[in-house]
Amino acid sequence: MTGFGRGSASSLHKKFTVDVKSLNSKQLDLMVRVPAQYKEVELEARNHVAAKLERGKVELNAVCENIGEEAPVHINIDTLAAYKTQIEEMAVRLSLPQPSDWYSTLLRLPDALKTDSSELSEEDVKAFLDAVDAALNALVDFRITEGRKLHSFFVTKIENIARLLGEVDKFENDRVPKIKARLEEQLSKLPAIDYDKGRLEQELIFYIEKLDVTEEKTRLRAHLAYFLDTLGGADDELPTQGQGKKLGFIAQEMGREINTLGSKSNQAEMQKLVVMMKDELEQIKEQVLNVL
Repeated sequence: MTGFGRGSASSLHKKFTVDVKSLNSKQLDLMVRVPAQYKEVELEARNHVAAKLERGKVELNAVCENIGEEAPVHINIDTLAAYKTQIEEMAVRLSLPQPSDWYSTLLRLPDALKTDSSELSEEDVKAFLDAVDAALNALVDFRITEGRKLHSFFVTKIENIARLLGEVDKFENDRVPKIKARLEEQLSKLPAIDYDKGRLEQELIFYIEKLDVTEEKTRLRAHLAYFLDTLGGADDELPTQGQGKKLGFIAQEMGREINTLGSKSNQAEMQKLVVMMKDELEQIKEQVLNVL
């Protein structure tokens, strides 16, 4: 969702430069700054942004420069004449010297300059909106470039989790015999008592079944495949949009399976693998916020 774009367009007498930047946000949060005389077309500019960008905290800044020989700013001579008359009257009544530099004194007063407030021409409005569209297109191009980098990042992280999950198998085969041997060793240290060995075997089987992680591994592999399927291909002309929240939900489900795997592992080597998988998943969760 993060990105930056700049666009410009010109009419006969004006040049418009528009900067658009976006940050992560759950929805479209838009702030627009345009020259005062273009407030009437601000709503249309907002519509262009909303149509192009789905989500993000977006800030749009527009600057207008005057080009050509026509100057839209004029000296307000009538106002300055009234100021001069009042200053001269004030100097007489208060026995004060008159200003030595009338130009600097008068031009600093309010409304010394006036702006041509004529209606916006269609050409100026079109140039302004063209600059907005150019900036938005540049931002989208930036997002696509960053999105392809994120795609490679996610694929690498998913492959790492799958590889770590595959390493669980070699420790799992030895896990059950070790757990059973440890329990029998603890029982042998108890004072000699009579107990039903058949019932003990049933309880051991029940306990070991609770530690079985086959379902967790199967579901985690399914989530990994679903994540990649939702992510789509890196060579798509336009990457699939609107999948960021979905990828976040899948990542949450992956986290649940990894946590359950860790709580059931009851073995140091498997727990190390779980910690490494959690690390890879946390990096995915951090970056999935950047996906639309």
